[in-house]
Amino acid sequence: MKIIVDAMGGDNAPLEIVKGALMAAGEFDTDIVLVGRGEEILRSLQTLGVSDLPSNVEIANANEVVEMEDDPATVTRQKADSSMTVGLKLLHDGKADAMVSAGSTGALLSGATLIVKRVRGVRRACLAPVLPTPSNGGTLLVDVGANAECTPEYLLQFAFMGSFFVKSFKDVEAPKVGLLNIGVEETKGSALYKEAHALLKKAGEEGRLNFIGNVEARDLMDGVCDVLVCDGFAGNVLLKSVEGMGLFFMRELKAMFKKGALSKLAALILKSDLMALKKMVSSEEVGGTALLGIQKPVIKAHGSSNAYAIRSAVGQAIRAAKSGTAEKIAANIEYMKLREPEKGEDHADA
Repeated sequence: MKIIVDAMGGDNAPLEIVKGALMAAGEFDTDIVLVGRGEEILRSLQTLGVSDLPSNVEIANANEVVEMEDDPATVTRQKADSSMTVGLKLLHDGKADAMVSAGSTGALLSGATLIVKRVRGVRRACLAPVLPTPSNGGTLLVDVGANAECTPEYLLQFAFMGSFFVKSFKDVEAPKVGLLNIGVEETKGSALYKEAHALLKKAGEEGRLNFIGNVEARDLMDGVCDVLVCDGFAGNVLLKSVEGMGLFFMRELKAMFKKGALSKLAALILKSDLMALKKMVSSEEVGGTALLGIQKPVIKAHGSSNAYAIRSAVGQAIRAAKSGTAEKIAANIEYMKLREPEKGEDHADA
């Protein structure tokens, strides 16, 4: 197994990226390709006290860097020698099994679509993070921003792709798929969500999906479903709302336990439980977000990822490569399509 790591992507590149990649190389049974400016990568290694590259780590030089202000739609063409572009080309050419990048989300999604390509028949790739929920080990939220405007067919495909992903990662035979909505009744929501509900319900009746119906946002953290489907706009708002509330409660909890001697004693008594809670909600443990619908696994790590988060993202990339999710999507694509693409459409599928 070989994983490409974009050494120049993210707020803490290249030092934390290189450090995380080395952690992954030492912990997991995998080879690592660090892509980026060779001299800067070597300086990072020196800073980390590494004089010689481990036998399972190599460097692929790339002189340019994708910046956050670059146009996501054109940057991979304009910066053909960037670490992100070179990494995606290596992945497309079969030089590795998966790729991790903490760089620009838009650029990575656009680059993966244009260079690595979507699974033939998939209308849009999507971002699918796992939200921590205590009762079911996490809920996959799809989409969270890659596609702000969707069609019912997109949402149908998101449901299938999310189901295949969860089935492989969580070893769940029939993942429960829900549709985000403002009520559980079939008649609730916009025209998009009503039509999507009808498609998902039909797929459920055919035994192809375990569709449980509409799900309200307030029930998400109870783990009522394994996959929650929505358009990218609603998904992004939901994700950031959950993240914001999580940060708020952790901050308030920390302040509460510092108020006095008794509070500090209580914190000491509950230390192991509090640490377990912190670990459960930490994005560093998950590492990144999968780009579903791409022919080979691409994992988007958070832009502010530290070394441990990159290590976790590499672990996720390894599991994604072993899961065969893209192959399962390709094998079932006929059940996920409403019509054949018109001439000139879906040029990235080829």
